[in-house]
Amino acid sequence: MAKTKLIDSIEFPAEKSPLKAFVAVGAIGILLSLVGLVVNTEQFMYSYLTSFAFFISFALASLFLVMIHHITRSSWGITIRRIPETFSSQLWIYILLFIPILLGMNYLYAWTGDMGDRHPFYADLLDHKSPYLNTAFFIVRNIIYFAVWSFLGYKLYQYSIKMDETGDWGIDNAMRKISAPGILLFGFTVAFASFDWLMSLRFDWFSTMWGVYYFAMSFQALFAFLILIVFYLHSKGLLLNTVTKAHIGDMGGWMFGFTVFYAYIAFSQYFLIYYATIPEETLWFYVRFEDNWSIIAAFILFGRFIIPFIVLLGRPAKSNFKVLKFVTVLILVSHLIEVFWIVMPTLHADFKLHWIDIATFLGFAGIFLGLFFYQFSKNSMIPKNDPKLAESLNKH
Repeated sequence: MAKTKLIDSIEFPAEKSPLKAFVAVGAIGILLSLVGLVVNTEQFMYSYLTSFAFFISFALASLFLVMIHHITRSSWGITIRRIPETFSSQLWIYILLFIPILLGMNYLYAWTGDMGDRHPFYADLLDHKSPYLNTAFFIVRNIIYFAVWSFLGYKLYQYSIKMDETGDWGIDNAMRKISAPGILLFGFTVAFASFDWLMSLRFDWFSTMWGVYYFAMSFQALFAFLILIVFYLHSKGLLLNTVTKAHIGDMGGWMFGFTVFYAYIAFSQYFLIYYATIPEETLWFYVRFEDNWSIIAAFILFGRFIIPFIVLLGRPAKSNFKVLKFVTVLILVSHLIEVFWIVMPTLHADFKLHWIDIATFLGFAGIFLGLFFYQFSKNSMIPKNDPKLAESLNKH
């Protein structure tokens, strides 16, 4: 095994941490959100669910990326692996962040029964789905989801840190043994979580592709987010020779690949429903293609697929930092707008941006990024004793 030679400092300098800024942003967002909870509880619940589904998507996609790295024993992403490891290690936090959704279920989900008057013609359908769509089972399912994710994310992170400290390469095998069944559990839990959180906002609607649709949009957005974090670290003079242009080009390639995969899944879901023309299936899209929502749908189409696909089609663009900055920001904005487009038509017939939407977003952003940089600065920014690190550092 080649000896690992590090040129950069791999410790995050405390003076370069944006932690205080994110704490301030988060505090402002939380205070405004509490005001929104009091003055307009229903709007707050939908805004909160939108921000929750957006930010947890990065943590879940990070967990999948970490497990894929372990079971494939890939080397290209070793130098950036500590970033998704940190995100996924904090999935347990979302257990606490999910509590407001449990407390506000009656505002979000008509199937809870207290809002049945919104769907007076679907009483029989609600009875048919009640063995699955009931409050007690909903809570039990989500406890299982978060238990699985929290265990996988925390355990893999702790093993990685232990390898930093001990240099024991046998830990690499232990992480692969966790990741192999973890991938299977991840697939089932994320699919059903997306059914519960988002699809059941309209209990009369269903899609067998919804789970992979939520995964595809999340995984595409993750690579955009990872690239921006690397650019931020480079702007602070960190990991300049460790996370190189070659690594960034690989992330650009993954982002391009999942741009195509996302488009394939999203179009397949739409096309099957369009072709079948079953009323209870088409209504979901009908509402989102009407009035101002049609403009949002067009923006998503161009922002998540057409523009990124055309721009990143050539190989040089995937390593062009200016191009990547533009595309990554566009994808992240489109990802947020798409989650908004999924959630909000249940509440509003026309598109409208409420100040509570901004407040909950700021609150989640402060918590999400503040916790990330707090944890990220506590340990090495890369897995410094990973057996494949030398191969990753020599990548050109």
